[in-house]
Amino acid sequence: MRRWNSGFTLIEVAIVLVILGLLVGGVLKGQELIAGARVHNLIAQQTGIKVAFFGFQDRYRALAGDYRFATQNIPGAAGNGDGNGRIEAIGTPPENLLVWDHLSKAGLLNYGFSAAGAVAASSATSPANAYGAFLDLAYDNAYADLAVPPSRHNLKTGNQLPLELLAEVDRKIDDGNAATGGFRGSAVFGAGGSGTCWNGSGRWLAGSRFPNCGGAELF
Repeated sequence: MRRWNSGFTLIEVAIVLVILGLLVGGVLKGQELIAGARVHNLIAQQTGIKVAFFGFQDRYRALAGDYRFATQNIPGAAGNGDGNGRIEAIGTPPENLLVWDHLSKAGLLNYGFSAAGAVAASSATSPANAYGAFLDLAYDNAYADLAVPPSRHNLKTGNQLPLELLAEVDRKIDDGNAATGGFRGSAVFGAGGSGTCWNGSGRWLAGSRFPNCGGAELF
């Protein structure tokens, strides 16, 4: 009777190690591709909204959300802004919700948002990021700066974004610093801020892998 050796040959062990290496490499590459896709999707979302925003301004000579004559000139617009040149969280509906209504009703965003009767952001009024948090476009100073930030119009990414994602977006489209340049960190809607997502000099704390950060693109 033939006796079977219970051990593995060096060739068999080598084959198993090669297969495991290929599997691990495939998993890591897949994670890298997913992370890259999320970065590009966030950049594309921000870019699309900026194009719509400036397109509206060019067409109507006014800011979406702040436009005084929206109901006269945009079919279906849910309300008018006060025309003071600032998109603020004031009015009924508030201007920072009307901005999405005006952009949608003007045909510049393909989301179909409506601010009619709204007082807070929802899936009916506002776009969301890939993690389900709502974006905001407003005139305020809720973004990172090395000093006291001045109020400016800015497009916030919403919170619940992984720190590494925002750091990579900043490196791709700006200077890689959360407190300088055109893309900043933003500790709004419960997102982490200085000491959690970036430090006092604006360096993203990517090593912490914090899952709830936010950003803002300045206009």
